[in-house]
Amino acid sequence: MKYFKSLIVLAVACLLAGVIGAVAQQGPTTQSSETVAKPRKKDAGTDPTTTDPDQQKIPSKFNKKDKEVPEGLPTFTSNVTTVQVDVSVLDNKGRFIPKIPQGNFRVLEDNVPQQISSFSTGNEAPMTVALLVEFSNLFQQYWSSGWYQTLTAAYGFVETLKADDYVAVVAYDLKSEILSDFSTDRRKTMDALARLRIAGFSESNLYDALVDTEQRMSGIEGRKAIILLASGRDTFSKLTFDKARKAIQEAGVPVYAIGLLQALREYADASGAMGPIARLDFLQADNQMNTFARETGGQAFFPRFYGEFPSIYRSISEALRNQYSIAYQPSNQARDGKFRKLKVELVNPANGEPLRVTDEKGKAIKYQVIAKTGYTAPREVE
Repeated sequence: MKYFKSLIVLAVACLLAGVIGAVAQQGPTTQSSETVAKPRKKDAGTDPTTTDPDQQKIPSKFNKKDKEVPEGLPTFTSNVTTVQVDVSVLDNKGRFIPKIPQGNFRVLEDNVPQQISSFSTGNEAPMTVALLVEFSNLFQQYWSSGWYQTLTAAYGFVETLKADDYVAVVAYDLKSEILSDFSTDRRKTMDALARLRIAGFSESNLYDALVDTEQRMSGIEGRKAIILLASGRDTFSKLTFDKARKAIQEAGVPVYAIGLLQALREYADASGAMGPIARLDFLQADNQMNTFARETGGQAFFPRFYGEFPSIYRSISEALRNQYSIAYQPSNQARDGKFRKLKVELVNPANGEPLRVTDEKGKAIKYQVIAKTGYTAPREVE
């Protein structure tokens, strides 16, 4: 009995140390790895198809700086822009609401209604996800409560994946490191998670890690998302919040954020161990996570109890596997590179009022429409 009491005292001490400040602890050095979506560049000389750097480049017959296209050269232009929007409609329990007709969807771009050109529903489609995990000495010291909660959330999510789902594991502290590339082999995923034992640095560079993962995944086809397990704190990123926000909006990969340390923060705050500055930092962190999720068409969750994790995973799965896919040609076809705000609504086409959804017993259901909140218009190609 004394032994278990000693463990409890040790866990609480580690918890308070993690919330109030980072405790430096030497860990294994990080190693470079293959990228999430882009293969590593081959070294010159090792690949027979690689051009010798000393060899003179072949001059182009057409310089981009030329204002006129050479006579006789065929040209192809397209002035039509098509926007694709994936939409999930979930009830208050996080379950997908199926069989909603196209006529009940209204898409607003900068508050202007748009004409939907195509509409389809994808059911139980496989997912491609990057599990982005904060793992630093800031809150994940070895055997601390934050360390245990991080591993519980990571392992728990992986166990909900289906056999044909692709997953990559990325951890970040001072910089992000790809522990395993996209694969359906769960042994590789478990080997990657097994490396999350002793953190190496006391920095937590959320902005840099999230933007890097977003950009690497932007070219992937199909149902894709980033599952972010983090406190939301950023300590030393090269990017500012505004620059990170813009880059994430442009990449357009949905972020499903799960905020860690919620119960631990409340305990530290109630016991007087957390000062006003730390409290403000954590509130800002929650707001940042919520913003990243909302603007990319994802969701943000802030669980206080371990029992909430299964329902969170179910909501993420429902939102990603079951989506309405909407396409339209914007009424504003200007190629100005500006950000356009999007809003997707469910309406009654007869009167334009919000759609009333009912269950089998005729009782009204509260629901939420999840979709990205905007996109960046293309620029003219010179």
